[in-house]
Amino acid sequence: MKASFRASANHPGKSMTTDPIADFLVRLQNASMVGKSRVAVPRSRIKLAIASILEREGYLTDVDKKEKGTFFSVSLAYKNNQPVFSGFKRVSKPSRRMYLGVRDVKPVKRGRGLLVLSTPAGILSGKEAQEKRVGGEALFEIW
Repeated sequence: MKASFRASANHPGKSMTTDPIADFLVRLQNASMVGKSRVAVPRSRIKLAIASILEREGYLTDVDKKEKGTFFSVSLAYKNNQPVFSGFKRVSKPSRRMYLGVRDVKPVKRGRGLLVLSTPAGILSGKEAQEKRVGGEALFEIW
């Protein structure tokens, strides 16, 4: 049984996670490590926004936003039977928030990775934040 799906005594049948963004990223990483093509993820607006950025940047091939219910599914991208997604680092955590100004946004893994930020203009990649000249909370790096 997966830890994120364990029911608590107060909420039978409901998932209890303290960091839903990290849970989303771990699901993607675990699925890519075992070669799965699709992953079901609990639905939220921030996860849908992150998934659309990852799709636009080539880490995911499809995000099924039209599914009804509490979950949506994403398709992982593979190149030469190897997952495009190989790792991530959660920068801003629930216990320690990290904010970056527009001047502090730097390339990840010498340009081979991606930084995702939560800005006043919405959830953006590092490149988009620099183009729009906005900073914000650094959510995670992915490579």
